Amino acid sequence: MSTELPPVAPEVLAEAVENLTARLRKKLDAATESCAEGATRAADGSVTVSFGEDALVTLRPGPEGTVTEAGQATCSCLLAPRCLHRAAALGAAPLADAAPAQPPAEQPGPEPSAEPGPEESTDPAPALTEAQLGAAAALWHAAAEALAAGVTAGGAVVQAELLRAAHTARLAGLPRAEAAALRVVRGLRAARERRATQRLGALTGAFRELLHTAGLLASGAADPVLTGTVRRAYAPGGSLQVHGLCREPVLSATGYGGVVTHLLAPDGSRYSVSDVRPGGLARARGAGSASVALGGATLDHAGLARGGLRIVGATVSAEGRLGAGRGVRATPLRGTPWTEQPAAPLFARPAAEAVAELLADPEAAESALLGCDVTVVGAAGEHLLVRETRPDAPLLRLLPAHPHPELPHTANLRRIAAYPGLQLRVLGRPDLDRAATLRPLAVGPVPGAPYTLRLPEEWLGRADLGYDRLQGIHFPPQAEAPGAVPAAEGPDPLADSPLWRVRRLLETGVAGGRRAVAEAARGTEPLASYGPLRRAGLTAAAELSAALAAEADRRPRNAFGRLTDPSPDGYAWAWLAAATHLAAAERSLVAASWAAIPDAAMATPLRPGGRPALNEP
Repeated sequence: MSTELPPVAPEVLAEAVENLTARLRKKLDAATESCAEGATRAADGSVTVSFGEDALVTLRPGPEGTVTEAGQATCSCLLAPRCLHRAAALGAAPLADAAPAQPPAEQPGPEPSAEPGPEESTDPAPALTEAQLGAAAALWHAAAEALAAGVTAGGAVVQAELLRAAHTARLAGLPRAEAAALRVVRGLRAARERRATQRLGALTGAFRELLHTAGLLASGAADPVLTGTVRRAYAPGGSLQVHGLCREPVLSATGYGGVVTHLLAPDGSRYSVSDVRPGGLARARGAGSASVALGGATLDHAGLARGGLRIVGATVSAEGRLGAGRGVRATPLRGTPWTEQPAAPLFARPAAEAVAELLADPEAAESALLGCDVTVVGAAGEHLLVRETRPDAPLLRLLPAHPHPELPHTANLRRIAAYPGLQLRVLGRPDLDRAATLRPLAVGPVPGAPYTLRLPEEWLGRADLGYDRLQGIHFPPQAEAPGAVPAAEGPDPLADSPLWRVRRLLETGVAGGRRAVAEAARGTEPLASYGPLRRAGLTAAAELSAALAAEADRRPRNAFGRLTDPSPDGYAWAWLAAATHLAAAERSLVAASWAAIPDAAMATPLRPGGRPALNEP
């Protein structure tokens, strides 16, 4: 899609598609694919899209640069606003984030507390309203239809149904369900456009999250975790003292760029200060040294990452993001190295313990940082192999936190890989979808280690891999390197497990829809498909996969050949059951990959690709 088109609010696109006739809906996908080529931007910020000589669509974004109202999209043809041209132009534009909605009147939330705590309230969650139950049921149905269609048939009409259901969920006060639906729509778009950054596994996870959330809400589950909270809802946080850990560039697929600086309080609480705006890569690179807009603090993000703040009148979001309200006052503090409080405890316990806690709390895992001391082993393909400096510790794989070639993450890891035996202190985000994988944000020297990094004093003992570029002067002479480090890559319990067969079946359904799952099941014998799962003791995975294949192929028809049960609900529930079980099983294997492994197992060779050949039983 053209980057000239401004982002469009989901509800505006959904309404435009709904207003089309059935005949025009069939032509929408083809019209959307070709319309962005004729987009031009005017001096006043509006964007026009030409459809031949008789139709000209004009998009006039609001002050935030987003089309948020139907009247901001017009067409010169006679059928406007119920025309194909207008809907196609809106469909070709990037999908904007939904604006925060107010909580529904039927379910007011509690007043924010200045000092929230785990014992703040013991009252049970209120029951869902009729509007919320109806919105959740509608979203479930739209998600089930989209899953049954798959990427191949999940065009603009299917996406619009999801967007309409997502908008209804937002109005009903279900922000988590709405966010899950938007992730699915963005994933369907990226997959249909064959973007290089789109992973089918990510779209599969997005479908699982959406169906899980909508299904439980529709059944009446009123868990606050399921309903979610309005994004960036700040509450008073009182007085805070925070110290910088590192800074991380942010680069989104929708053209936003900026920086997030991670902070830590003396009690171990995590906070962050972000500066993300439209601007893409250029802004992500420049924001690392931009001024911090928080309470009049006179320092930039580079200084904050190695310094600290004392804040009075702080406002804090649920995820720990610090707000810049009028009453906020901030005073810079002296920076503290990672070897001192409050950062030192991050590196004090085995990584396996920290990962086990994160796997038990997926909500916390999204923003958690993990610290550990490692010894560099060397490069292995796209990985940098390291070993945690503990007895019988497993090999860990380091991957770039942001793989964009214009950001220095990849270059820094490649330079580190040239120094086998180098000892590092690493702070990063564990990749819980891969075995023993960490995406480092910053590195530093290991205290007391003879062969470690030698960073400038002003860096305060750490380098932000997204902004600081490591040079030869930052490394010790290679002549001082210790003896050879074993370079054999250890076993990968996730890749070696026959669970890949379940994953492939689920991803086949996401890519090709219900029909693709049914066709795949018809072509193989059940024993050949699910025998390895049963022999490995994964009986539940085998039974759920077989049930999914059977449900996908269940299309009962009457004497006239018409479907007697066209609902996709049964197929969606079968797919969700298999996907949920697979996610739990893979979490167990990921946790095992971080645990201690005997040295003899380290040298166990892997089959190419970590899985058997397709004709292997």
